[in-house]
Amino acid sequence: MLMKRGQKGFTLIELLIVIAIIGILAAIAIPMYRAQTIKARLTEVSNSISHVSSAVAAYYQETTSRWPDCPDLNAIQTSLGVFVPQRRIQVMFATAANATATEFDIACTITNISAASPSIDGDILNMHGFLGGDGAITWTWGGGTNSLDAAYMPKD
Repeated sequence: MLMKRGQKGFTLIELLIVIAIIGILAAIAIPMYRAQTIKARLTEVSNSISHVSSAVAAYYQETTSRWPDCPDLNAIQTSLGVFVPQRRIQVMFATAANATATEFDIACTITNISAASPSIDGDILNMHGFLGGDGAITWTWGGGTNSLDAAYMPKD
């Protein structure tokens, strides 16, 4: 069908090209969106661990070089005075090999992150503390019992 003079519109090929471009963009954007959503939800977990690490460092400084013994969330909340929301954290512990050790671990089991990616639920995020020669505590993510994929690990 020929267009009359003055009639305007899109041809079929132009519409197909636009649909193809939208499809390609969607194929790239949707997985990236899911990954960023998971990272955003993991921020709550990493913030909780960071608050606990600050409380552990303060405890160590105030109790003349003794680590706290916190085998579960209740012990963390009572002995360190840190509230840890349990919406995304299933189990959390903070412990050293012994009271005079030079290393300390804070670990938690992750839960309720994403129904779209249940493989992350049950993974363990770990923060490891090292006592330096000058008495300063250096914290790093990972190590120990960590099982979280490197793509989702928080930055130091």
